[in-house]
Amino acid sequence: MPKAFFVDTSRCTACRGCQVACKEWKELPPNNTKQWGSHQNPPDLNAYNFKLVRFSEHLIDNVVRWYFFPDQCRHCLTPPCQATATDADAIIQDEATGAVIFTEKTKNEDFEAIRESCPYNIPRKDEKTGRIVKCDMCIDRVQAGMLPMCVKSCAMGAMHFGERDDILKKAEARLVQVKKEFPKAQLVDGDYVSVVFLVMDDPALYHDHAIACGPNQLTRQQWLAQLSRPLKAILQGRV
Repeated sequence: MPKAFFVDTSRCTACRGCQVACKEWKELPPNNTKQWGSHQNPPDLNAYNFKLVRFSEHLIDNVVRWYFFPDQCRHCLTPPCQATATDADAIIQDEATGAVIFTEKTKNEDFEAIRESCPYNIPRKDEKTGRIVKCDMCIDRVQAGMLPMCVKSCAMGAMHFGERDDILKKAEARLVQVKKEFPKAQLVDGDYVSVVFLVMDDPALYHDHAIACGPNQLTRQQWLAQLSRPLKAILQGRV
């Protein structure tokens, strides 16, 4: 059965436990960071940070409000990145879990094309290896019957993982509760991705790519990616 995440931002305190746990499990090297005017560090996703807790500060009605967003690959049900790749073995989707996995063969792909195909601006390039990288749903842990490391480390109960149908039910039930206090609360792109976020306000307040510009934009991206794949292969002399 396909798996899914549910990220409840109403319970996220931006402790960054998930971000650190991800790096530790993947044995990713540290980044050189500096003060750049935000508590968010590093400033963006990179080849050594597959998970990033985004901090967004807004002055609303003369009150400073913080919006926290644990950003990661959404593991789209129909991944535009996979459709964009010219080599069918470069980006694969695990049938059992739905995890979208970038293999070593991504180093032969056009990075900008792969990145532009993603409605959430997730893929990054490791300049040392040439590979394109991102979250892989901790597929090694999941296949061993364990939770993804980010979910395992979340002390506030903001992150959940399990069978997709069960997770969607949990998300819908939680949305009903949260809406009592935050009428603008909503679930983001739940019909199209395997990482469903509950946000308490307009998704744009959290992050520019919190939502794929609406479901129609996501399906348009997927359609364009599918259409362009044969053409790319022809241009590169692979068919």
